[in-house]
Amino acid sequence: MTETTTVRIRSLVPTLAPAERRVALRVCDDPGAVAASTISALAVACETSVTTVTRFSRAVGFTGYPALRLALATELGRAEGGRGARTVGSDIGPGDHLEEVVEKVAFADARAVEETAEQLDVAELRRVVEAIAGAQRVDIYGVGASAFVALDLQQKLHRIGRVAFAWADPHVAMTSAALLGPGDVAIGLSHSGITQDTVDALERARANGVTTVAITNFPRSPIAAASDHVLTTAARETTFRSGATASRLAQLTVVDCVFVGVAQQTFESSQRALEATHAAVESWRRRRRSTRPAP
Repeated sequence: MTETTTVRIRSLVPTLAPAERRVALRVCDDPGAVAASTISALAVACETSVTTVTRFSRAVGFTGYPALRLALATELGRAEGGRGARTVGSDIGPGDHLEEVVEKVAFADARAVEETAEQLDVAELRRVVEAIAGAQRVDIYGVGASAFVALDLQQKLHRIGRVAFAWADPHVAMTSAALLGPGDVAIGLSHSGITQDTVDALERARANGVTTVAITNFPRSPIAAASDHVLTTAARETTFRSGATASRLAQLTVVDCVFVGVAQQTFESSQRALEATHAAVESWRRRRRSTRPAP
């Protein structure tokens, strides 16, 4: 598996023209074969022209196709040297044995976490951490699988004494966004970056002077355009949507980094809050055990 190049290309796929998208998907599906292909062979395989392949290479940040091939070959060699030549294809087929499904799901999930960590912009993460640490209130928006991640972030921030709320209902989210103001932070989670309910809430919050943050797989998406800060994940979709699991794990990786960063910034108050909440839960458990009738 290549690391930086395929992750970046995959994040840009929705923004590419159809012919360029075919080239991008070919690169992501089999980077080793592309690294060994001439530009003419790749153009034929993707049913497009040499000009399109060149344009695609420049669109994803390279000076041309030779530079793209070199990057793929270098990263592939580095990955094989570090992990051994064997890799697991993450796409699941209808004829796969259950043992293969387990292996492929585990591989996709592990790579999502690893690649997310490798490409996460630490400088941008620091800015987000500082904004949350200084915020009066943090509201978090997400629907579907992202709603569970939003709730996880809310729970983590509450444990360290931050005022945070997660909203999955789009009407309640818009109400929340309308009441936020300068000094608050609004966070939107969307793997695709095009979840309109979440984008609308962020845009409404931003119009009120709120600091907005997006956590998404696609940095050139509507949710990114609606945000002051963007933290990107790196997860891939597969036939049976194991990628939907991987995207959630990738989001949780970013959320954990945000939480730990905020806890570090507010160490003393966070430590007191963690101790107080732990003591409260333990006291409640002891009372429950003491009042439970004997069997």
